Amino acid sequence: MHVEPFENIAELSMAWPRSGIILIQDEAGAIDELIDNMARHGEWFPIIAFSENPDAQRIVKAILDGAIDYIAWPITAIELNGTLERAMARAECLGNAKLREVMARARIDRLTRREREVLGGVASGLSNRLIGEKLSISPRTVEIHRANMLNKLGANHTSDAIRIAIEAALLH
Repeated sequence: MHVEPFENIAELSMAWPRSGIILIQDEAGAIDELIDNMARHGEWFPIIAFSENPDAQRIVKAILDGAIDYIAWPITAIELNGTLERAMARAECLGNAKLREVMARARIDRLTRREREVLGGVASGLSNRLIGEKLSISPRTVEIHRANMLNKLGANHTSDAIRIAIEAALLH
């Protein structure tokens, strides 16, 4: 097994591996920062978070933030190997979908609050007039926000924007 330690996420971002699993110490904001960096670079690697004596809430938050597994540190070699094998199997199933989700979230993050609201209205099948009524703005203003939203998302059509929102897990 090849292991390559990095001092921090910035150092990792300068030398993305071709494949593998990232073990990251669960410190405040570390998983979010790592996922943001992966999105900016168009990469996705399965993440296993770790810490000493983690509590259930901490583990749940890490998983919701994007880790695919969590381990209590220290860990035996046998336990670590089992965790890595499970993570690799899970990663094969999640890989492309997770990368699309990360990339879609990065695109959605470019939108203003109002553009996200317009995207939500569009995804709900509302007309510009109804979106405008719901948001207390004119239909023309909705058109402007809609055009800006499509441009920022790199979407050619409304259906592309809706697909991006679905991939970002904003819509179900």
